Amino acid sequence: MTADRSSARTAPRVVVDRGRLELTRGRRQLLDGPVDDARESLLLAASLLAADMPELAEAARMSAAEAAWAAGDIAACLSVLDGEAPAGPGRTGDAFLRDHRDGMRALLARRPELAVGPLRRVLDRARTEDRPERLLRAAAAALLLGDLREARAAGARALAAARNTGCVASEARALEYLAYGELRAGRHAQARAHAEEGVRAAAAAGHRNTTASHHAMLALAASIEGDTGAVEGYAATALTIARRHGLAQAATLAEWAVARADLARGRPLDAADRLGPLVGPGPRRGHFAVWMLAVPCFVEAAVLAGHPEDARPLVGDLALWAAFGADPHAPAQLARCRALLAPGDRADDLYLRALALHDEAGGDFERARTELLYGRWLRRRRRLREARARLGAALVGFERCGAAAWAEQTGAELRANGAASRTERAAGLARLTPQQLRIARYVAEGATNREVAQRLAVSTRTVDYHLRNVFATLGVRSRIELALMVGQEDR
Repeated sequence: MTADRSSARTAPRVVVDRGRLELTRGRRQLLDGPVDDARESLLLAASLLAADMPELAEAARMSAAEAAWAAGDIAACLSVLDGEAPAGPGRTGDAFLRDHRDGMRALLARRPELAVGPLRRVLDRARTEDRPERLLRAAAAALLLGDLREARAAGARALAAARNTGCVASEARALEYLAYGELRAGRHAQARAHAEEGVRAAAAAGHRNTTASHHAMLALAASIEGDTGAVEGYAATALTIARRHGLAQAATLAEWAVARADLARGRPLDAADRLGPLVGPGPRRGHFAVWMLAVPCFVEAAVLAGHPEDARPLVGDLALWAAFGADPHAPAQLARCRALLAPGDRADDLYLRALALHDEAGGDFERARTELLYGRWLRRRRRLREARARLGAALVGFERCGAAAWAEQTGAELRANGAASRTERAAGLARLTPQQLRIARYVAEGATNREVAQRLAVSTRTVDYHLRNVFATLGVRSRIELALMVGQEDR
């Protein structure tokens, strides 16, 4: 009998110890391992701890939801959030975690009206918190609500708390939330600074998953600046880790960055090809919390590549996203996308509407993109004075936020707006040899030198040689200017 009582006392202790072990393992895998494995360890921890340590069990369940979120598995995320973590006798559980859980669940179930209250309570409770993990949850709640100011404030407090306690892992996560919040707010230089610091902190902690997220955000920041080599390098690092560990969110951000760099360099067909699977329906669609952010880029790329029909079905999704309110730039982007797809002169009012909405949301980059597209549209309708004003405003906006490739594209439009006539341009193209003209046309369509070489059955070196001569003969300095000149002749 005594031995039976002793075994009964020992059994719960063994279960709790096993639960703690699984919780530690799961949290480590969440930061540095396959996130699907992390979710299973964390769910096991939640079940083992539920009877004796319900608050710790709830924390394990919320971490399991984070793992499902990182994997982009919305069904698994909802399943985790719907599960029960029973409280012990006389206990009601952790209100902070419960509210965060209820808010996430409501959003994923497409019931945003039920999410606002719980998530706002998370933010209110966090105002008196000094624990990094609670402040990180507050930053996540603010991002879910689209309250970017609160997200940056909570992220900054989490960073200070992490540094105060010497927790390098929390420091890297806080910098991740800060960088992402800055990107969403259109503050790309600040996002890059936080992400660069985050890479160092994540490396010091040995957390590759956090490293992948920071590299994806560095790729996005570089895509604004137009540094194609940097974008490809950062994105490759992010994707290597993301594919190995099942990080759908980091992978989607990295792919979007590469596509946006293609768009900046005047290669809309490449951008549309890369973004199409991410934003379209099907198993290759990007992360459920991120793919909508890339839709405006895809619409622009598809229209500029001459395939507007590919973009039309996505405008309805973008309208729902804009109405949700989690992205301050979405209403203006929606108006811009509608302008790109509008027939005849209906685009005029839509572009003006987009610019008015940009004034409300703030941010130089998105506004400058709309000014560029509007100026291009005006120029093609021979409204040259209006086009000059819009393109000039776009150039100032791009230069202000350091978007060098976008500024170069705008400069080419400005030169075309007041440069040589169509006859003079045609005469310039007439000076090309037949082979040079073929290469010029392929390049103007967005083909790379290697693709041109394959089409013409020549070496890449031969294409490089001819293209240099094309540039010198026509007096152009970039592929974008060449595309504009070829386009002028074809109209």
